[in-house]
Amino acid sequence: MKKIIITRHGQTNWNLIGRIQGQKDIELNEVGIEQAKKLALKLSKEKIDIIYTSDLKRSYQTAKIISDTIKTNIIIDKNLREIHFGNWQGLTLSDIKKDFNQEYIIWRTEPHKLNLPGAEKLIEVQERMKKIINNILHTDYQNILIVSHGTAIKALILGILDIDLVKFNNIKIDNTSISIIEYHSTGPVIKLLNDTCHLKED
Repeated sequence: MKKIIITRHGQTNWNLIGRIQGQKDIELNEVGIEQAKKLALKLSKEKIDIIYTSDLKRSYQTAKIISDTIKTNIIIDKNLREIHFGNWQGLTLSDIKKDFNQEYIIWRTEPHKLNLPGAEKLIEVQERMKKIINNILHTDYQNILIVSHGTAIKALILGILDIDLVKFNNIKIDNTSISIIEYHSTGPVIKLLNDTCHLKED
């Protein structure tokens, strides 16, 4: 049995104010760094063989903090990046609701149909995420950590479960949350989804 543990990067200042990051390369803030440290302590019990991470700073920083704690190697792969949000990148939700109201309604109700200029479609994100996971499953690693981004992770989980992307907004993935997928002979099983217990105060 292979086990894939998936986490989202720690908090950034753009997360805090609701500014769309997409593939903009934003670093963790102090809260995000502390979240990553708590996550690392939690994951130290998991006997992780390898860490795969997006190349964007907020993801790599999270992976590095974990790696330094659990002494596991990191593989960087740009295919684990967040969705490219085109001309939404750098805008706040207020900006988007004001200037792209019709597109925002589509994103909230039928996200799989959103087609922004210069942006990736949700199905494209899902396909690249599924491809890298399939590649990882063919390695000799048994317990694998993936550090990625909210939209990318949600699209991946729906794809693994063969659930239509119309359900995209029915999943929430918080900063440094843990989701676990076990691969049995009968197929993938979601063992844990969006667990943030490690972030609670001691």
